[in-house]
Amino acid sequence: MTYTKLLKEYPLIRQLSILQIIAYFGAWFSSVAIYTMLVEFGSSAFAISMVTVMHLLPAVVIAPLSGAIIDKFKIKTLMLTLLSIELIMTLSFLFIDDKSEVWILMILIFIRMSSASIFFSAEMSLLPKIVSGVALQKANEIHSIIWSFTYAIGMGLSGLVVHAYGVKAAIIIDAVIFLIAIIVFFNIDFKVEAIHTKEKIFNMIKDGFIYIKNHKIVIHLIVLHASVGLTSFDTLVTLLAKNEYKYFIAVPLAIGITNAIRALALMIGPFLISNWVNKDRLLYILIFQGCAIILWGFLQDNFYYSLFAVFLTGFTTTTIWSYTYALLQTQVESKYLGRVISYNDMIFMLSNVTTTLFVGVMASYLALDTITIIQGSIFFLVAIYYKKIKHLI
Repeated sequence: MTYTKLLKEYPLIRQLSILQIIAYFGAWFSSVAIYTMLVEFGSSAFAISMVTVMHLLPAVVIAPLSGAIIDKFKIKTLMLTLLSIELIMTLSFLFIDDKSEVWILMILIFIRMSSASIFFSAEMSLLPKIVSGVALQKANEIHSIIWSFTYAIGMGLSGLVVHAYGVKAAIIIDAVIFLIAIIVFFNIDFKVEAIHTKEKIFNMIKDGFIYIKNHKIVIHLIVLHASVGLTSFDTLVTLLAKNEYKYFIAVPLAIGITNAIRALALMIGPFLISNWVNKDRLLYILIFQGCAIILWGFLQDNFYYSLFAVFLTGFTTTTIWSYTYALLQTQVESKYLGRVISYNDMIFMLSNVTTTLFVGVMASYLALDTITIIQGSIFFLVAIYYKKIKHLI
């Protein structure tokens, strides 16, 4: 099964992929604008980390509710509503003008990312109902490649737009992108619908937790997938641009280029190693991931050398994400997919939030390269954990 064959044989996956390109590009395009805004306001490292947390926290807080919503309501109506909310919140960023309003920015980001989180979980719970086996793994990889591609292009172009025309211009363009996504969405024909139920949402939430509790392998795979949260580098990249790289290059360009290089690696990696990875080789990929992050820590002092290491940090991340996600999806019964996927995203984002807060707090006590080396070293523990649970999969 190749990517081309998959998209040709499954029109719905092809249509969803086009939608993902537009919607994800919009999601990333305003990120450089937001972080540049914080730097211009003179925000502290903790404030920057808290804004990053607001990008991640919704998936943790609303996961039980969102999973039940996905399993209960019509998928197309739900996803259209979520895209509309993202558009409204993006336009609201235009009214943030100074440091005293950063708390309002956090609220707007929280609402937008809550919608984005449910939208993402809805998509990921839909895929196993369309394809299975190797095709499902490939569908996950396409999703990851699109995420990486839009992340790279979105971050890179946003950095140029913010540098040339300012924060407000980038936000307006971002809103237009979301409007285009909504228009495209109307033309998608959902031939596969989620299983709807009249069961009360509270009972669905409870049943979802009981299901996970009774399936230990699902718990192990959720924990394994959450390890990718250790690669949450947004705060780290922003602090490096603010404290170190501003002497070499403009802050928005440093943020945009660094994230774009990493995203390029996230996109290229699956094409080179996705057919090679299996349950045995995943162990070595986890070890490589840790080594790459540690190398980045040693090379961070030089902006241009660090770009090489940043590329390596992203090279295997997409494969870890998509492969562990596919392992989880294949272990879950169809009627519980929405809830389990949402709970999985909750733990995954909790890992991101913990990593982000760790960076924000420890930046006052440790050098950024030391923090990075610690993040990379934890992947060796993840590799040991995987080696112990591999026989259960």
